[in-house]
Amino acid sequence: MSAVASPVQMRPLTRTTPRPSRLAGPSAVAGGRLRIVGDPLHMMLFVVTVLTMSRVHQHYPVLATFRPVLLLVGASAAYAYLNPRYLTRTNVLTLWPMRLIAVLGVLACASAVFGISLGASARFILDTYTKTIVYAFLIAMSIRGVRDLYTFVWAYVISCGILVYFSLFVFGISRAGGGYSARLDHLYTYDSNDLGVVMVSGLALTLLLLSVARGRQRWFLLLNLIGILATMARSGSRGGFLGLLIVGAAGLVLVKSVSPARRISLLAVAVLALAIGAPPGYWQQMTTLLSPKEDYNYSTRDGRKAVAERGLGYMRKYPLFGLGINNFPRAECTISPKLHGLDKSGPIRCTPPHNSYIQAGSELGAPGLILWTSLVMGGIVALLRNRRRLPPSWRRGTDSQRFLHAATTFFPLALIGFAVTSFFVSFAWMDPLYLISALISGWYVSVRGQILPPSGAHAAASTSGLDARTPGWRVMQSAQRLVVPRPVPRTSE
Repeated sequence: MSAVASPVQMRPLTRTTPRPSRLAGPSAVAGGRLRIVGDPLHMMLFVVTVLTMSRVHQHYPVLATFRPVLLLVGASAAYAYLNPRYLTRTNVLTLWPMRLIAVLGVLACASAVFGISLGASARFILDTYTKTIVYAFLIAMSIRGVRDLYTFVWAYVISCGILVYFSLFVFGISRAGGGYSARLDHLYTYDSNDLGVVMVSGLALTLLLLSVARGRQRWFLLLNLIGILATMARSGSRGGFLGLLIVGAAGLVLVKSVSPARRISLLAVAVLALAIGAPPGYWQQMTTLLSPKEDYNYSTRDGRKAVAERGLGYMRKYPLFGLGINNFPRAECTISPKLHGLDKSGPIRCTPPHNSYIQAGSELGAPGLILWTSLVMGGIVALLRNRRRLPPSWRRGTDSQRFLHAATTFFPLALIGFAVTSFFVSFAWMDPLYLISALISGWYVSVRGQILPPSGAHAAASTSGLDARTPGWRVMQSAQRLVVPRPVPRTSE
């Protein structure tokens, strides 16, 4: 007789107080209030995230000379190797975001070999890109459950809070040449457009934390939200303003857990914060978005339009491996078509791509553009699809369930903001996208820990009687395929 799970043995997917998962480790306390994890590995990675996103160490030259981010990434990797209990048992390479990041790393190395300057690309890979990829994998591997994911979202939001403080009270404001508006100046390794990329994603993650915050945390997050909006106004970034508009419009449509009245109230607060924080000439500068052909970026030799056209030309000339990672400025000074019309004795500007999509395509070729764009757009589509598959009760469930459910809205909003603002900056190889992708990978692991009981194989067997009409069934099936070995089928007795 075949062994079939009886109705008594089946465990419901939508329980009021879910059991903690063994994979989630000590950080997962399902049904309790979410708190930041305090073990050494997660604290080191927390600090790495704050330093990486806020660049606060650049304000202190003595601290910056020690390269604290690189040192902490190395220390975190060594500590994780010696203490594997702080890592997830999931093979993160089974998760699609980390697989794409790994392939991008391999393609970057290949582009260095076949590009126009092996030395320049190799130096960038060793000094910068390796750290970015290792950091992303450390974040993904250290997310064992909801609290770990919650901890790293807080790290990003605190980074934005530090940038808000520096933007309001430390960084100066000056009027750029040819612009109507005064804008933030002397931002260390960021410029005002870069700041818009970081802040618009931080805005969405701040709203994610607000979905589960209580007491003083809620007040801090509300102040941080207002500060982010004021900072984006002071940045004078038109790309940041456009990203903010699109994220706001998408949020009005996608955010279902907040009443329409509250959404409109938040929108009114956003407009007020922008109006208060806007420097002189800000709104006049933003109106130039309506007449792009009159802008210098449309007509000048080193404007964004001309640079993008040259970037597409590089991609056609080097379609498989591109110019080599980080070689776009070198190409502008060595093989660029603009050199034919320049006086050889005159100055030559080694222009950066000013567009992350052009950067990815020209430096890593067509495969790099496809992979990089898939990392951005895939996160938006995948989480919005999974939102429909989660148990509906999670919208009003425990803190962990509400956080994971809200993440399927606010992670896509963060990526939408990045997709728009990165169109105006060279951010293809910078940390924000790789961090958000690692957080999305952690979301898959955390959902698995919430849905499946402690024993993955037993859970698979005990839920074999469920069908596609059961809430959460599709997500459970995806989670099992990602992180749970297939159970050995029982034979007939």
